[in-house]
Amino acid sequence: MSEPFIPHSRPTLGEAEAKAVAEVVRSGWIAQGTQVAAFERAMATVTGQAQGVAVSSGTAALYLALMALGTGSGDEVVIPSYVCTALWHAVRLIEATPVLVDIEPATYQLSPQAVARALTRRTKAVIVPHMFGLPADIDTFKSHGIPVIEDCAQTLDVTVRGTPVGGVGKLTICSFYATKLLTAGEGGMVLGHDESLMSRVRALRQYDEPDAPERAFNYKMTDMQAALGLCQVARLESFLARRRAIAARYHEAVRQADLTPPGGPAGLEHGYFRYVLRLSGPVGPALDRAHKLEIGCQRPVRLPIHRYLGLSGFPETDAAWERALSIPLYPALTDHEVERVVSALPAILAG
Repeated sequence: MSEPFIPHSRPTLGEAEAKAVAEVVRSGWIAQGTQVAAFERAMATVTGQAQGVAVSSGTAALYLALMALGTGSGDEVVIPSYVCTALWHAVRLIEATPVLVDIEPATYQLSPQAVARALTRRTKAVIVPHMFGLPADIDTFKSHGIPVIEDCAQTLDVTVRGTPVGGVGKLTICSFYATKLLTAGEGGMVLGHDESLMSRVRALRQYDEPDAPERAFNYKMTDMQAALGLCQVARLESFLARRRAIAARYHEAVRQADLTPPGGPAGLEHGYFRYVLRLSGPVGPALDRAHKLEIGCQRPVRLPIHRYLGLSGFPETDAAWERALSIPLYPALTDHEVERVVSALPAILAG
């Protein structure tokens, strides 16, 4: 009898989360309220920003951050191609032009050289995702004098030279989708230090405020989601420790397969949202072998944005898409499941 399929990712939930949400339901106040405000304060602490505004999704957070910066028709926003399409959609929703750029091969981060070449007088912002748990070098991108939006959907609770990831951008966004580092089921947040920008995000979040601007909409988070998110924030440190422990076990197996474990520059913390291996050949056969072994491996990015658009000229992004393999790594993974993945790696990586 075969063992059950190990999914590529799944949320880490327990009785504390169930109790917190049930208490909100029993209170009778389930819409945006005190739990949302507490969640905003907690995430501001995690990221080192002054305040947060909780919203309905990470995509909504991106959209509102760009709106707060005054981005619109005729403006350009620089984003990587090797990322989920939420960034592209957010830029298009505000009628600005997304400018796609390539990545660094070793870290999968936005290429500083490619960004420098892409900047024009119309550039309004640069969105910099911290990819797969590894912090990007935000200071390099800030040096151009263009507002930087930190995308912390994949990296939280790690520091760079003593500063929390998410703490140095003009604005920071988070996503709390089911399989993110911490979840509220759905939801997102915009965080920042600039009171005028944050006030604008707060006004844009809902249309029923007296001073709501013309393009306001309903982007609110519920107290039920926020209660779940608050429980997850309290467990974030243990989540990170578990991710790193699993990564350390994988490192051993990966080295035995003559591959290089994922990491970053010396001294840089890694949060291991994803455990991404660079194969020597196409990733397709490895994905097929993993599926047959009941192991949920995936490409870490489903399809680069430039490939959706039929564009070319992104060699490092193409190489990453063709050869990068993400294996299961999340706190809810049991020790037995970890050992099943380790045992299956030689067959998955064969050839």
